Amino acid sequence: MSKDIGFDARGKTVIAGGTREFVSITVAGQLFGIPVLQVQDVLGPQRITRIPLAPAEVAGSLNLRGRIVTAIDLRTRLRLPPLPEGQNGMSVVVDHGGELYSVMVDAVGEVLSLGDDTAERNPATLDPIWRDVSGGIHRLDKTLLIVLDVARVLDFSARAEAA
Repeated sequence: MSKDIGFDARGKTVIAGGTREFVSITVAGQLFGIPVLQVQDVLGPQRITRIPLAPAEVAGSLNLRGRIVTAIDLRTRLRLPPLPEGQNGMSVVVDHGGELYSVMVDAVGEVLSLGDDTAERNPATLDPIWRDVSGGIHRLDKTLLIVLDVARVLDFSARAEAA
């Protein structure tokens, strides 16, 4: 079931159907949202095996109930410093193209149901690296939720070609 997404004259996102649900996550104090339909699981700290010659964003792989899952460090992907020593992060397992990926984050919050009245395009002032992985924003009461586009988070080809 797909919904039509567009923008009105003020740049606000217009979503047919009215609301979308996101699993809220936090990375370096910033609130992000992953579309709930792409989330397969939420995990606590995991043992990750490093993969030689993998891009820096690929933290390694983990075993999820007998299935090998690639772990992506979202802090590295967003060019943020590593999680402070002694702090344990979490992982959100997402499905992309029939494959599972573990997106490593600082914390996982609740599921948010957000209406089209809070949705907007990415602001021009948003960091270009963040804009590359964002599908828009939602202005909430006291914070900004950046919607992660999972396909773009997992696409390293543009960076590889630029290097």
